Amino acid sequence: MIAVELRKLFRRPRTWITIALLNSLPVLVAVLLKLTDLAPRPGEGPAFLSAVLTNGTLFPLAALAIVLPLFLPIAVAVVAGDAVAGEAQGGTLRYLLARPAGRTRLLVAKLVAVIAFVLVTVVIVAAVGYLVGTTLFEVQSVGATTALSGSTLTPEQVAWRTVLSIGYVTISMLGVAAFALFFSTLTDSPQLATLGALAVLIGSSLLFTLDAASDIAPYLPTRYWLSFVDFFRDPILWRDVVRGLGLQAVYVVVLLGAAWANFTTKDIAS
Repeated sequence: MIAVELRKLFRRPRTWITIALLNSLPVLVAVLLKLTDLAPRPGEGPAFLSAVLTNGTLFPLAALAIVLPLFLPIAVAVVAGDAVAGEAQGGTLRYLLARPAGRTRLLVAKLVAVIAFVLVTVVIVAAVGYLVGTTLFEVQSVGATTALSGSTLTPEQVAWRTVLSIGYVTISMLGVAAFALFFSTLTDSPQLATLGALAVLIGSSLLFTLDAASDIAPYLPTRYWLSFVDFFRDPILWRDVVRGLGLQAVYVVVLLGAAWANFTTKDIAS
């Protein structure tokens, strides 16, 4: 069943159109940086954006920072929100559950497909960012890459820290997927499931900017999304990274547990 869900997801033109549109913004930004003088000053704008002018190998990180606050969560919420509610809306959920596989196995298959989409999307954004960055901007020599702390990183250090960043962003987006998948088990409308997840994330982002909400800020799902930049400090600052991973783990476990409890007990009429 997992293989069926993976084929269904990655054979849909919508999946690849979504990924292509997601990559179009970082590519457009890179072209504008190359052709104009609109690059932000160091410390301003999305993370790493000013640094890519002198080192194109950092553009995968800039690309992730560009899509992470809004566009990547929307893409993940759309796919995860459609996982169960889309089947219900299309009238196929009842037939899927008529198979011997059972509800738990179906939900696991949907979850694996969503995780695969998240991982593939993040990797493609980083890969396209690397190709665009190394094509449009210069690549520095060994030991010339400047860390955020002011020291230098070798190309090998940049490579493995980029891999860590990809993993961190992927896990952060699994929190978004968990919200959307949970809402997807509550409604027969994938649009409502997607909007529910996005409403939570937008509310989290707004609360994070309010001083009155400072007490709950460490527990907001969007709080540590950009902490992957700490991988590029020397030494790496692990505090916010570990907190971000722990927070997302809690959201994922709780929401997936709630999704399973609801999906395995609800009356399926569509």
